[in-house]
Amino acid sequence: MHLVVCAKQIPDPETPPSAFRIDSATNKVVPAQGIAPVLSQFDGIAAEAALRIKEANAGSKVTVISLGADSAAAAIKQVLAMGADEGVLLNDPAFEDGDSYTTAKTLASAIKKLGDVDAVFCGRQAADWDMGQVGLLIAEELGWPVSIIAKSVGQDASGLTIQRVVDDGFENVAMPLPGVVTVSNEFGEPRYPKLPQIMAAAKKTVTQWKTDDLGLAASEVGAAGSRLKLEKLSTPPRGVAVEIMPGDTPAEQAAALVAKLRADHVI
Repeated sequence: MHLVVCAKQIPDPETPPSAFRIDSATNKVVPAQGIAPVLSQFDGIAAEAALRIKEANAGSKVTVISLGADSAAAAIKQVLAMGADEGVLLNDPAFEDGDSYTTAKTLASAIKKLGDVDAVFCGRQAADWDMGQVGLLIAEELGWPVSIIAKSVGQDASGLTIQRVVDDGFENVAMPLPGVVTVSNEFGEPRYPKLPQIMAAAKKTVTQWKTDDLGLAASEVGAAGSRLKLEKLSTPPRGVAVEIMPGDTPAEQAAALVAKLRADHVI
């Protein structure tokens, strides 16, 4: 089997608020100094799901694909260290500032170029924008079935067996191949690569593809092909307001607080 993992590099979620900046002129997050971006946590879980399927099928391979700048190769190397076999970085200025639609279109074109893919694994959503659209749109572009928010993924003779999270519990799904799965955090923690695996991954070559390699025009991808326009990106206002409740005793102050909350329709 040939399995593909789609991996995205995002700003480190542990970045302290004091280091978080937005360039209002470009509507972009300013990279925090000294804090490296990381693999989106949901994509690491998707990689774990794909690797377990690989381990259950001798001779299978996993290819990890990321769309981004040169730095995104680090996200690919992390999945290679986990046990993936090959890495592809979609790196072209034309891909920049795209939305979910153009991202999925570009990833789907790369999957088509690989040619022999049996299943695609994505995180349930990216841990930065949290939109959860790319996996569905990849399936639409490929014309494949899709199962989302999977908490377990197995395999039988007819394809993949998936238990997915729904509002009131779990749903069991049988999906023929080829297909797309988005994997949720309920699946469990991804494996942590050991030092020899990290060193071996560092030596692997990551293939880079541009628009011409995928047979795409610059007008179809990135900002030029986007269906969504970002009007404004900003941080919420921060501040603390303190009001001292009147009263000479704790009981009087408590009564004043209750009266205030009722007046503000909080209680």
